[in-house]
Amino acid sequence: MKVMVFGSGPIVIGQAAEFDYSGSQACKALREEGVYTILINSNPATIQTDIDMADKVYLEPLHPDIVEKIIEKERPDAILPTMGGQTGLNLALELHRRGVLDKYGIKLIGSDIKTIEMAEDRELFAKAMEEINEPIPKHKAVSSVDEALEFAEKIGYPIIVRPAFTLGGTGGGIANNREELIEIVEKGLKYSPIHQVLLDESVIGWKEIELEVMRDKNDTCIIVCGMENLDPMGIHTGESIVVAPVQTLPDETYQTLRDAAIKIIRKLKVEGGCNIQFAVSKDNSEYKVIEVNPRVSRSSALASKATGYPIAKIAAKIAIGKTLDEILNDITKETPASFEPTIDYVVVKIPRWPFDKFKDVDKKLGTSMKSTGEVMAIGRSFEEALQKAIRSLDIGRFGLIGDGKEKNYTNEEIEEILKNPTDERIFVIAEALDRGWSVEKIAELTNIDPFFIKKIKNIVDMKKFLESIKVKDYGN
Repeated sequence: MKVMVFGSGPIVIGQAAEFDYSGSQACKALREEGVYTILINSNPATIQTDIDMADKVYLEPLHPDIVEKIIEKERPDAILPTMGGQTGLNLALELHRRGVLDKYGIKLIGSDIKTIEMAEDRELFAKAMEEINEPIPKHKAVSSVDEALEFAEKIGYPIIVRPAFTLGGTGGGIANNREELIEIVEKGLKYSPIHQVLLDESVIGWKEIELEVMRDKNDTCIIVCGMENLDPMGIHTGESIVVAPVQTLPDETYQTLRDAAIKIIRKLKVEGGCNIQFAVSKDNSEYKVIEVNPRVSRSSALASKATGYPIAKIAAKIAIGKTLDEILNDITKETPASFEPTIDYVVVKIPRWPFDKFKDVDKKLGTSMKSTGEVMAIGRSFEEALQKAIRSLDIGRFGLIGDGKEKNYTNEEIEEILKNPTDERIFVIAEALDRGWSVEKIAELTNIDPFFIKKIKNIVDMKKFLESIKVKDYGN
């Protein structure tokens, strides 16, 4: 069997190196199973393009004309597009539309054309969710500014604008008025390969929860990892601080999301890994399905490292027909991959923004990604993991507070950043708490769950305690 794997091209803002990890894992997994593997990627600065990573490596542009020539030469039996991010999915769709897949009798594995279209075309996705009675925000897919304005008159502002088939929220945004809507929709239509954007009613300020789900051809499904964004809806998950496992949901709500995630992956018929994003109201009484990625993603890489469950590797094996009960867990060497991993520690991910290199850009965070990477830390508590993650960012900070490198914010600057987040907001929260601002006030300004604010306050309180200690109190 010959399988072609797509990379994701150059590493750019909004799409970091997570797909190099996924592609490398996939190539190794396929070769372990005796599959002849052909990799196409244009980026030489990746592990996956090392000559011994696949049986055949093509350092060529990820363009349908070039890929068709390679297909004609290599004659693969199948293509695995889900390891190349949005680039891989879009390339597979274009090859399908051109008739290349049918011409050479090639099968898409992992996610087929129907699955990709159902997850990525906003109108088809909305229809699929309605068929399984899963709640989604009020929405409309539009192909013109006039259609967008007409819909806005019905539901009011703010409105979330998300282009179809783009990565990292590229071309999208939050429109608070008519002028902003026109500007964002015009931009989004240009970025979308199918000239379509989805307008969603606002769930800004709600909690954002992500579940990594796996499914095999026998319809066996497991939840690999649940993750909670510290930042609320309105900030792209790639721009958010993320915590695993989920911290603030009651068990009943979490179980409801688990059940919904399994219904969704079964409806989409994804064979492999899938990332599902939910918005949950502040009082945990209501949820909406926001988005499904029928491929590995940045969150998949995080979930893999957080749990020790190699999502990309197992997804590749599932794509060629293996089932979860046939694949052994890499860590235990005894239990099958159909066993859900559990973690008794806390994992914190913090994005790394390139604002130190691009000093004149707008630092406000929103629905489009600006980060170029991220760090992850593990601790026995949220406080420990958060402090370790901040030290890992390579921005010269040794923790949230107390390292002598705090900025002298005015109270007005603090309030502005709490309302309109930048890369500095986590430090500003600590500074506000250090000045005596209440947990309730900060939670109201940021829409961050008070649980996380209280955890940050624990760090600030420890700093104050340490400052109060006198050497004579404890002897020499």
